[in-house]
Formats: sequence, C-alpha cells, structure tokens
Amino acid sequence: MSLRILSVAYPLAPVGPDAVGGAEQILTLLDRALVRHGHESVVIACEGSRVEGTLLSAPLPQGPLDEAARASAHENYRHLIRQALEHWRFDVVHMHALDFHSYLPPAGPPVMVTLHLPPDWYPKHIFRLDRPDSWVHCVSEAQQRACPPSANLLPYIENGVPVECFHLVTRKRNFVLALGRICPEKGFHLALDAAVQARIPLLLAGEVFEYLAHKEYFCKELLPRLDGASSRFIGPAGFAPKRRLLATARCLLAPSLVPETSSLVAMEALACGTPVIAFPSGALPEIVEHGRTGFIVQDAGEMAEAIRAVDAINPVECRRAAEDRFSAARMIGEYLARFEALA
Repeated sequence: MSLRILSVAYPLAPVGPDAVGGAEQILTLLDRALVRHGHESVVIACEGSRVEGTLLSAPLPQGPLDEAARASAHENYRHLIRQALEHWRFDVVHMHALDFHSYLPPAGPPVMVTLHLPPDWYPKHIFRLDRPDSWVHCVSEAQQRACPPSANLLPYIENGVPVECFHLVTRKRNFVLALGRICPEKGFHLALDAAVQARIPLLLAGEVFEYLAHKEYFCKELLPRLDGASSRFIGPAGFAPKRRLLATARCLLAPSLVPETSSLVAMEALACGTPVIAFPSGALPEIVEHGRTGFIVQDAGEMAEAIRAVDAINPVECRRAAEDRFSAARMIGEYLARFEALA
C-alpha cells in the first residue's frame, strides 16, 4: 500500500539530520523512512529544515521567540496546511508539536498527533478533540500512564534511534558529557555540580534558543559554573560531533527535573556503549537499567558517586540493550503499520 503522509513539525525549530529536539529527530527519521520505503512524504517545517521528501517551509521569526513570534508562525502554518490539503490528497496528517491545536486542519484526512512532551504541558481539550478521525499517542509507557482516559488515545509507540549509525567504543576518555536543549528543566546546573564533586571534567553541548527563560538560565545558572578548564560549554553539536562525544565520554549525565517522555540522547549513548546516569524523571528509568546500563540517582551528590562507580558498567551490555530495545527500524515499522491502519 503506497501512502502519502503530511508531517507537520513544530514551527520554531528546524528538522533535519542535525536537529536538536526529540520531536524534530523523530520526524526526520520517519520522513527518510517513508521515502526509502516508496511512500510520499510532505513536510511542513520552518526554513532551515532538511528533508528527503517535499518541504513546504515557513519563515522562521527573527529575534526573541515570544508570543508574537508564535502567533505569526501559527498563521503561516495554517496557510501552508490549507495549501497542502488543496494540492494533495493525504492518507494521514501527522502532527508533532506542543501547539498543534492552534493549526489543526479542518475535517478531512485522519490526523495523528505524537505527544513528545509531558501530557500536562498540553491543554486538556486535546484528549477530547471535536475534529473527527483525530488521534493522539505517546512515545513511552510512562508518558501513557500520565495521560487522562481518552477515547482518542492510541497505544504508545516507543521512540528509537538508528543504532547502526553509532559505534561501540569500549575505551573511554576522562570526561563526562551532558547534552541537550539548554533550558531550566534539563537540570544541567546539577550535572555541573556533580562533575565538580566527582573531580572529573564535563563537556556541555547544546543549543540556547531565543527564549528569554532559556537565555537567563544559561547566563545565571550555567555560565558561573563553566570555568573553561574542568567544565566547558561547546555549543550545538550536529550529528557527527554528537556521535563522537557520546562514543568517547565515560558517561552521559541526564539530570532532568521534569517527567521526560523519552530520551533519544540516552538511547544514542547506550548504542555507543556509554553508560547513562539519570534522575528518575518520567521514562528515564524505563531506558536506563540501574546497575546494568547506568545508574538512576536522586540528586547531584548521588550522581557524583555514580560517576566514580561508572567504570563497573560494561559498554558491551549498553550496546546490547540499545540493539535489543531502541532500534529505529522497530519504531519505523510500528509507525508505518499505524499509518496504514488509519488510512
């Protein structure tokens, strides 16, 4: 069965191989898989995006990403969605963003929304959408448990990563890594505190987006802890440098302060044979097997202790867990089956 899928990205973050956010990375994997399986993929995303299907790009607002920028982006998306639906007949519209309800298409082809963020970050009405043939689904069991009962909630599809693109490295260098979007909820200040206590250098990689809260967090909480010697910020890391960092770090630190719905970077670290030390936030305990592929800890002090003990974790076991549980091929197969069922 040949499918034509319209994927709608978050309007303020580019998609592509070097995308930062989990939603953007999953959309990129699905777009590529659709094309390579002989289906048609049309993607609505902001300028600067790179896709293998057909890209309909919207302007990316300049300056602060505030309410005015969001309102402008929503209007651009409503226009592009209307154009796409007039030009093509789609089997499924697949939406990925927190604000999808602001540009939900009118009645027509089935709409499936992947909820990439904690359920209580979305307005409650998304679990009882008035639009017919509209569905939402989660990316982990932990996220699904946090959702209210809903007739339009489908079984979850757990995220995956292209394990085959990451290489097992058993000899690690003497640094720990924290990697992700730079914002308060990621808790990177606690990773820096833990590294100081463990007396090991830390590299922090990620992008500071033009949100006021993100920039204030970086300036007030992170910069004072970054001395350039033992702890260093290296900015955004595209796919190739990210892969090198994950492969050579002694461990990845994931001190998230919010219920993570998934963690692609933790899965990628395990694919490199790199243990993960994480807080018990959301789905992280589902990804990290305590004592086998890393450690689940409660605070910065316990994180420091785990860093000192991390050499006891076998990199081969980490890689095996990634191959067994977090394959992108498995995830893609489940999405393709769901697209066909909805179509």
